[in-house]
Amino acid sequence: MKVLYAASEALPFIASGGLADVAGSLPQALRKRLVGCRVVLPLYSGIKQELRDTMKFVTSITVPVAWRRQYCGIFEARYDGVVYYLIDNEYYFKRDGLYGHYDDAERFAFFSRAVLEIIPHIGWKPDIIHCNDWQTGMTPVYYRTMYADSPDYSGIKTVFTIHNIQYQGIYGFDILQDVFGITAADGCLLDYRGNINIMKGAIECSSVVTTVSPTYAEEIRDPWFSHGLDPIINERAFKLTGILNGIDTKNYGPEEDPAIWEPYSADKPEGKAANKAELQEMFDLEIDPEKPVLGIVTRLVAHKGLDLVKTVFAEMMDTTDVQVVVLGTGDSEFENFFLWAADAYRGRVGVRLGFVPDYARKIYAGSDLFLMPSKSEPCGLAQMVALRYGSIPIVRETGGLRDTITDSGDGQGNGFTFKCYNAHDMLHAVRRAVSGYADKDGWRILVERAMNTDNSWSKSAGEYIKLYKGLL
Repeated sequence: MKVLYAASEALPFIASGGLADVAGSLPQALRKRLVGCRVVLPLYSGIKQELRDTMKFVTSITVPVAWRRQYCGIFEARYDGVVYYLIDNEYYFKRDGLYGHYDDAERFAFFSRAVLEIIPHIGWKPDIIHCNDWQTGMTPVYYRTMYADSPDYSGIKTVFTIHNIQYQGIYGFDILQDVFGITAADGCLLDYRGNINIMKGAIECSSVVTTVSPTYAEEIRDPWFSHGLDPIINERAFKLTGILNGIDTKNYGPEEDPAIWEPYSADKPEGKAANKAELQEMFDLEIDPEKPVLGIVTRLVAHKGLDLVKTVFAEMMDTTDVQVVVLGTGDSEFENFFLWAADAYRGRVGVRLGFVPDYARKIYAGSDLFLMPSKSEPCGLAQMVALRYGSIPIVRETGGLRDTITDSGDGQGNGFTFKCYNAHDMLHAVRRAVSGYADKDGWRILVERAMNTDNSWSKSAGEYIKLYKGLL
């Protein structure tokens, strides 16, 4: 079985979010299960020179972009046994940042078409092309309308994964032919409420649609979560499935993480106390092993549940003995709020604005609790990483949070949960967690259970392999 995995970002080359983690880890896990999986992504200018030095030029071709033909260089790299193809076009990809440019529709139409155009030139025909989010959503559309009947492409199946349904690739219908090169007759595949909607087109044209957790697959059928796409999702529910993301347990683990102060493990947890003390010092908190430290590592935006945190923050600080450390950047409303909190609760609240991966790992290692009260969370990786480092998650039961964290009130779970999107329900979960921390013997058992939770990619890769085999 051969899978070409198409993504707009992938570790170790370039990353702006969780998609890069998935595109860097899932192909590795598939390879270990003897699935031939190769990755294709754009050759952005932001890719570091030491990684560029590992690339080998394969060939150059031209790729149709409506009435234009654009240069496309094909470079090959190998990393941990996986082959990567990087698509070069400096006009489209030699820019600051990955997304947010005025011509993103054209940039990713080019990339989506290039995914198909390179196949005869790499000497490797895939059985399945696995596309991710709207940036590669035109690939299934192009395959169905332009390539499926060609002998070089016959029999290929397409999989489309929705990582976040909020971002759909919506554009005015006037660019259908001039940018996408799609005829008016095929425009119905992309037409949604009078606009081009690339995600809608991918759902229509792909063989199978997946999301990044079983709960999210159910949630996006509801208008509350679907950002307007629920009619299409429900019409095509027969091809929808949810497969939980995993994490790279080799990359994320306190046993060998060079970013943390002292290594530790579920079997030898003593080093976590040293990391906690160092974290307290780093964030100018009172160094006290008896006080639980609650970590927040997130984008500082409302849908991450920070409006709940803001609403009851003073009450939480007045009624519990918790310390809080925050790392993130985002809306000025929340940045200013947490800066205020750090000043108002000196010695109990520490804040770093921005995102530094080393700081994030230090918070995972040094915190006792990890708060994720999200309004929606397609999968979430932070709660899985927190488990690996023995920081007990407090989460709202939504998306992947519901699928990975179960409440420890029954003596079997690995965290603390609340269901309703309500500030005081969240506060009650925090209070239960702080109370649980006071029971040292019970807490030690909970931490060990959390650190032994299996969220590795090997389990998720098995589900993808079943999906692929079913298609073939």
